Amino acid sequence: MSAFTPIVTEAKPAGARPPKRRRLLRSAGVRFAVLYALVFGVSTVLLAASLRYSTIGLLDRQTHEAIRGDARGLAAHFKTGGLPALVLTLDSRINEDINENAIYLLVDPLGNRVAGNMSRWPTGIATPNAWYQVPVERAGKRSHALMRYYELPGGFQLLVGRDVSTRSQLRRVLRDGLIWALAAMLLLGALGALVIRGLFKRSLADISATSRAIARGDLTQRVRRSGHGDEFDELAETINDMLDRITRLMDGVREVSNSIAHDLRTPITRARARLEDAASHARTEDELRSAVDRATSELDGVVKVFQALLRIAEIEAGARRSAFASINLTPVLEDLAEFFDAVAEERHITIDTAWPPDLPMTGDRDMIQQAIANLLENAIKFSPPDHHVSISARMDAQQIEIHIADQGPGIPEADRPRATERFYRGEQARSTPGTGLGLALVAAIAHLHGGVLRLEDNRPGLRAVLVLPRRALNPEATLRIKLWAQTMRKTEIAPPAPE
Repeated sequence: MSAFTPIVTEAKPAGARPPKRRRLLRSAGVRFAVLYALVFGVSTVLLAASLRYSTIGLLDRQTHEAIRGDARGLAAHFKTGGLPALVLTLDSRINEDINENAIYLLVDPLGNRVAGNMSRWPTGIATPNAWYQVPVERAGKRSHALMRYYELPGGFQLLVGRDVSTRSQLRRVLRDGLIWALAAMLLLGALGALVIRGLFKRSLADISATSRAIARGDLTQRVRRSGHGDEFDELAETINDMLDRITRLMDGVREVSNSIAHDLRTPITRARARLEDAASHARTEDELRSAVDRATSELDGVVKVFQALLRIAEIEAGARRSAFASINLTPVLEDLAEFFDAVAEERHITIDTAWPPDLPMTGDRDMIQQAIANLLENAIKFSPPDHHVSISARMDAQQIEIHIADQGPGIPEADRPRATERFYRGEQARSTPGTGLGLALVAAIAHLHGGVLRLEDNRPGLRAVLVLPRRALNPEATLRIKLWAQTMRKTEIAPPAPE
């Protein structure tokens, strides 16, 4: 055998489950069960201590007070009648003691018994005015007594006490009861621990199974509800709602990916074909330059699509909220109306305007201007010649509404919930240039400000209503708006009201 023999150890496989004992200690059900047992045990101990204090303690206090009162009465008789009166009083009290609980002993200075129901002075009692609990023997019976020793004038000594054998028996009964109660507590605690652990295991097993299925990619699984309406049902409801939102978001991502692939494939393919054709057939520099310019124009459209997508993502993430400030929308509307008036005039379209002198609010001026510009551009694009496009605004104490209406073909009611989806284009819009991102961008800007974009029938045409709150939202309301915007983009449901 070689002096250096390698020691080969078996590697523990990754992801191996820990030992059963360690899993048991890590179990939340076990921890809750132990906590339950501890609470139950502490309650039992407190109950036993309270019972002992209210029984044994009360008897102790009553016995001490009885001995003190008895001693004060005997001292008064001795003071008024001397030793004969004290002896008569002791004999009288002994005869009247039906339960035979009272203990008395009077001895002279030499220690000889003078009166009382004890034959001799108990061993160990030597200090006056101190309490003693000692075994005593009376009439051939042994018992326990609580006594106090008093010194009298003339060297006489007096013991006054009570038989506490009954109290000792009660203490033993309470002690035995406490022991049995602790044993029952341990048993019930163990049973409760098992019940709670089983409850946790059953209630969380379905959640764990659903989570594992989701981790494997199966987004169709949902947590079952027991129907009891308890906290576990609320947890299941919350998890299912979260999974529904994740599913909608994943569907949205797939739809956006498919739309990007579909809408960008054509201009990229066209640009590639033109460049290949120019490389193969262009005979002059002008022909080659013209082909490159057309391909560049196609690629510029692709770049614009990606810029719009990035801008929508940036808006929905709330990254632009730091630019919010107090603004007046009236100059914004005036500038836009003046700018688009020239475009509308080329198409023989008239723009009608109406808004108050002041429209104060808190928001991002550039983004709101872009949203309104997108709506105006769409209204002019889809309006037939010699018709009107109107832009108006009104406000109240809470919000500002901007109405932009045209007299074009409009959007069918069935298509309006999807009109703000990215890349969605209705039948009426497929023959016109565009990317299908304009309304999606407007909706994102509205959501960022805590508002909403509504699409209504103008009879004929479409009326777009941009609703914006006049004051900035607090962080909690902003988060609610963001979640709503991510999960309800396909509906016309109004966002949560700002606080």
